[in-house]
Order: sequence, then C-alpha cells, then structure tokens
Amino acid sequence: MQTIDRQAAFSGTKDVAEPLRFEPARLEAYLAREVPGFAGPLSVRQFKGGQSNPTYLLETPARAYVLRRKPPGKLLPSAHAVDREFRVIRALASQGFPVAKPVVYCDDESVTGTAFYVMDFVVGRVFWNPDMPGSAPAERAAVYDAMNDTLARLHSFDPAAIGLADFGRGENYVARQVDRWSKQYRASQTQTIDEMERLIAWLPSHIPPSGPPRLVHGDYRLDNVILHESEPRVLAVLDWELSTIGDPLADFTYHLMQWHMPPDDAGAGTGSLVGFDLAALGIPSLADYVEMYRLRTGLDPRPHLAAYLAYNFFRIAAILQGIAGRVRDGTATSDHAAAKAQMVRPLAEVGWRFAREAGAK
Repeated sequence: MQTIDRQAAFSGTKDVAEPLRFEPARLEAYLAREVPGFAGPLSVRQFKGGQSNPTYLLETPARAYVLRRKPPGKLLPSAHAVDREFRVIRALASQGFPVAKPVVYCDDESVTGTAFYVMDFVVGRVFWNPDMPGSAPAERAAVYDAMNDTLARLHSFDPAAIGLADFGRGENYVARQVDRWSKQYRASQTQTIDEMERLIAWLPSHIPPSGPPRLVHGDYRLDNVILHESEPRVLAVLDWELSTIGDPLADFTYHLMQWHMPPDDAGAGTGSLVGFDLAALGIPSLADYVEMYRLRTGLDPRPHLAAYLAYNFFRIAAILQGIAGRVRDGTATSDHAAAKAQMVRPLAEVGWRFAREAGAK
C-alpha cells in the first residue's frame, strides 16, 4: 500500500468529486439573496481534508467562504448535523472563542441537495502531523501550549450562559456515547473485530465518573485547528460536528490519544506521536500535557485515564467504521477513505489494551 504524505494529501483543495457536486449557480443566487455584501461570480472547490461532512471553498472576487453540508445518500441516525455545527460556532463566536465566523445556515435542500452552512474562510496554517515536521522545538512547545489553553477555555464555558443550555443532556455522557457508537458501529459494520466486540460488552459497566457538564468538541486535535501564519496562536477550531454538552475529561482524553495512536504504514490515520523523541521535538510528554490542563481547569483525568482511553479508542474506531461503511455504500467524501477504514482494527486493539489496564479480563 502506498504511503500517504498527510500534509500534501489533506491540505488544500481539489475539483469537487462527482458524487458531491451541486449546481454553483443555484448556490450563488441563494447567497446573493441571503448574505449581505456577497457578489459573484462564484467558484467552488472541495477541500481534500474532511471525512464526514463534505467541505467546500467558495471564492468570489472580493471574499472567500467555506461551505459545510450533509453528504448525499443514506445517512446514519443523528450523524452529519450541520445545523448543530452552525449553532455552536455562532454561540462561541459571540464569546470571542476562536472559530470561523458563521455566515448563514440553509435547510432548503433545493440549493445544494442537502442542508448546509457557510462560514468565513480563515487564512492560516494546518498541521496534519502532530510532530509538526519542519518546525522548531520552541514553536512546537508554544503551539501545544496554545492548543491546551484553547481546549481548557472551551471547557470553562457554562453552556447555559452562552445560549446552549439545551445543546445536549450533559449527564451520563460517556454511557450515552458508548451506546450511540455501538449502534453506529453495528449500522456500518463490515467485518468482525474481536476487540470491538469485547469493548462493546465491557464499556457499559466500566464508565468513569462523569466530570461537570461542559461544552465538548468531540474531535479536538491539531489538524482541526487553524494556526496563525507566523505565530503559535489558534485562529479557529474546526469540525464541530460531534460537539455537545458532555464530560470535559472524555473530550480531553480523546485529545490525548495522539500520544498512543497506533502508527499506520499508509499514513491515513489521525497521526501519531508514538516513536518520536518528544523532548527533542519540544513537544510535552503526556504527563506534562495533562498537568498543563489540570492547572488550567482543576480537572484531572489521571485516576481513570485507562478507562477513558479505552472508551476513546473504541469511539474513534467506531467513527472510522462509519467511513468504512460509506466506502461500501459509495458515499465516502475523501480519496483516502478506504485507507482510513483499515485503521479500525488497530484502534480497537489499543482500546482493548487500555481496557485491560483498567481491569478488563
């Protein structure tokens, strides 16, 4: 299997894939009606990155925008909720949190074929590899500090205070996530993986005690962050599809998976720090990174870290199984979806390893 250069493969745009095309003229007419200051002509390209909701670059002579839409075809229950994405970034933008400024949401499927929203295009850098190749150690350290600080800030919001009191149930978040992703996994299952079967059986009765209900991102990692072009500063956090009110420690420990992520020969996974000399790179150790978060939030995942990691590796395996299901159904949005689907088994194996650390037999 050919190795993927993640930075080259997932950066930038491409021609819109045939199954994801829509009529640009219809969108242009809609935006001209609904968006103050919009003026065509409009050109549309598809971002290479993004696995779930197709994402497009919209360019006009004066301004660029980004469009996120539901994919066409049969969808898993409760997935691809672009209306929720739009709602959460609108709430966070009003608080000065780094997100792309929301522009308009549209549920009229006659415009692009599915519901969508438009936000500002943020100019900056995206690192698709967590080791940040080509960067200096001091910059890596500063970026990881900024990334830690940004997530801690997200977890400091009282959802009700920013208009998101009903954005999720909050209580029993991890238990509900285990139930949800077990069902999603079954709905898109393409093979039997023993470790996933064991995790599905073990997790419901080994849920860590819940942290205080907070807004959670659900997929927070370096490649979902746009950094300033020359400074170690977060300009925008992207991809809010999985956001809700939930357990901030579950959200933070998802972010910690890159320290344990199984490397894959194809390079199609989410990126890994395994095997790197972190001190030489300037990247904090997992223990130091956890302590940075604890000092900022007062929340400490360490007493139940193994159980949290077992849950999160199960969860991401189920998410990637959804991509495998879309490959099977012909609705995958990325050229590298099939390679990503190959990661389900290795992720499940790491998840079960952590479950055993937490006492599973």
